[in-house]
Amino acid sequence: MNQNVTDEQIITVLRRGMSNTGISQQLHCCKARVARIRGRLGIPNVPAQPLTLEQKWAAKTRQVDGGHLHWTGSRQSTSRTPVLRYGDKTVTAAAVAFRIRTGRDPVGYVLPECDYHHCVAPEHVEDEPGRQKTREQLRYLTGGAARPDHCVHGHDLSVHGKFETDGTSYCGQCKSTQRAAHRARETTGV
Repeated sequence: MNQNVTDEQIITVLRRGMSNTGISQQLHCCKARVARIRGRLGIPNVPAQPLTLEQKWAAKTRQVDGGHLHWTGSRQSTSRTPVLRYGDKTVTAAAVAFRIRTGRDPVGYVLPECDYHHCVAPEHVEDEPGRQKTREQLRYLTGGAARPDHCVHGHDLSVHGKFETDGTSYCGQCKSTQRAAHRARETTGV
């Protein structure tokens, strides 16, 4: 928690009509402190979220050329992934878009399959199984051969097999191992 946040900073945001949780997250201060200041000033609590998850998601999108949707809401701090707080949960905007299109929860990461970075248009996002199925189909449509049963290191590709965006197959287990080794070399400087 940020101990350098002044009461005046909290009061300024309180007067904008934000919830205690929202203020606590924005200013990185204690939610109980915000509640005490709210009570001292007689500012009523913000009413509970009246919007559905889908309505709140839609309110934070903006249509752009090409049928893409630009996210105007919050983003995860390091990856800049569009996220949405709803109730006590944080979900990715792409996962909500996927649910809107398919009616089901996604499996794995939901990513845009278009060229617009962090697009959240429901028809442009896909979960892991959907991406892999599309990429496998592309492999066959472009004359690619069937994927082998095992990689050169013996991993079962029916379990660990993945496809790049161009349909090239690879072993997810081997790639994960290679990434871990690369990170270890970066960390140790060897």
